[in-house]
Amino acid sequence: MKIIVDAFGGDNAPLEVIKGCARAVKELDVNIILTGSEEKIRKCASENGISLNGIDIAHTDNVFDIHEEPKEIVKSGKNSSMGLGLSLLAEGKGDAFVSAGSTGALVMGATFIVKRIKGIKRIAPSPILPADKGSLILLDAGANTECRPEMLVQFAVMGSAYMEKVMGVKNPKVGLLNIGAEETKGRELEIGSYSLLKESGLNFIGNIEARDIPTGECQVVVTDGFTGNIVLKLYEGMGSFFARKLKWIFSGAGKIGAVFSLGKIKAFKKQMDYKEVGGSVLLGVKKPVIKAHGSSDSTAFFNAVRQAKRCIETDVTGGIESYVAGLSVIDEE
Repeated sequence: MKIIVDAFGGDNAPLEVIKGCARAVKELDVNIILTGSEEKIRKCASENGISLNGIDIAHTDNVFDIHEEPKEIVKSGKNSSMGLGLSLLAEGKGDAFVSAGSTGALVMGATFIVKRIKGIKRIAPSPILPADKGSLILLDAGANTECRPEMLVQFAVMGSAYMEKVMGVKNPKVGLLNIGAEETKGRELEIGSYSLLKESGLNFIGNIEARDIPTGECQVVVTDGFTGNIVLKLYEGMGSFFARKLKWIFSGAGKIGAVFSLGKIKAFKKQMDYKEVGGSVLLGVKKPVIKAHGSSDSTAFFNAVRQAKRCIETDVTGGIESYVAGLSVIDEE
C-alpha cells in the first residue's frame, strides 16, 4: 500500500510531515511517497536523525502558496508538491493522498485531477467530530457554500457510507442541521432536503438543532458548507476553551484532586484533539484524499496516514458507489 503525502503542505512542513510519515512506515506497514524538494527533504531528515527507509521522494521545487487562487492548482500549480501528489494519485502511482495545504486548492485539485465518483456532483470535506456517544461526521464543512437539496442528500449518502465502512457504525443515523425539529422549519434548502431525505432510503431521523450535535444521537450531520464550516470552527474553539478551563480549574484544586482526575482529563483532551483523527476526508473523490489540519504536527500526520490506510482497506469509495447506485433520489444535473 502506497500513500502519497505532500511534504510541504501546512505550517510545520517539512519536518513534522517527515516525522509523522517515518513513524507511519514503522507502525502501519505502509510505503510513503513524499512530494516536494528532494534536497530539502533529505537535508531535513538528516539534520533531525530521521530514517527515510520505506519513503520514496517525488521531486518538485514548487509549493502551492495558500494565498493563491484555488483554481490555479489545475493550471500553474500542477507542478507544486500538492499538484504532483494529486497527479500521482490520479495516475495510479499511489492509493491515497494526504496534504495539509490549502483546502480550496485541494478540493479543486481532487475534483479536476483525481475526479469525482460517478454520480457524485460535489466533493465534501467531512471531518469526524467527537460526541458524547462515540463520534459523528459533518458534511459539508466548507467547500460548497451554495447548495441544493439534492446535494445534501448526496452528502448524507457519502457520510453514511464512511461511517459504516470506516468507523464501523451499522445503519448510521442521519440528521439534517436546522433551526428547529419541525419538518416545516428552515430555508427552502432545508425544507426541500427534508422531503428528499425522507424518501432516500437512508436512516434519516429528521431535523436536529446545533445543540443536539454533541450528544451523538445521529452519526451523520448534513448541511451546506457555509453553516458546516461555522459549526466546525466553533467545535474546535470550544475544545480549546474547555481544555484551558479544565487546566485552570484543577490548578487550584490541590494535588490530590488533580491526581484522581488526571486520567479523565487526559481522555477528554484526547477526545477533543483534532490530531487524534488525522484530518477531514474529501468524500466523493475516486480515491481517498485526506485534508490534514494546517497546523498539524507529526502525530496528526501519522493519524492522517492511518486514516488514509483505513479508507483504502475498507474501500470507502466502493461503499459510496454502492450507496449511490441504490439511492432512490439522485441529482441528475
